[in-house]
Amino acid sequence: MNDERQMTIREMCDAFEVTPRTLRFYEQKELLFPIREGQKRLFTRRDRARLKLILRGKRFGFSLEEIRQLLDLYSVGDQQRTQLARAYEIAQDRLADMKSQRAELDAAIGELEDQMKWGEKMLASMDQKSAAE
Repeated sequence: MNDERQMTIREMCDAFEVTPRTLRFYEQKELLFPIREGQKRLFTRRDRARLKLILRGKRFGFSLEEIRQLLDLYSVGDQQRTQLARAYEIAQDRLADMKSQRAELDAAIGELEDQMKWGEKMLASMDQKSAAE
């Protein structure tokens, strides 16, 4: 794909596996800024880069506001140092949250497995009683 070529909404949807509604939503939230030609939207290389960062941020659990702040920091003019530093801070917080959630999930899985083993034993015991009668 030619990096400078503009893409239609359909091409963006195909390239990034998103829906037109998703692209319009990000445009409404002022995260993407396609060129408008009547009803037609044309997405630039910058829009593609921004969408890639938006989707990555969403996958990591960043809020849209956090993503917006990071995207806005791109143009600070310090070779993205401020943007990278802020992204690192947010990522540290998010990673701590994810690890905490994983620990809670691991504990819940363990408890559920224990309950299922107990239930299995109870059912087997009941089946033995029924067979004996």
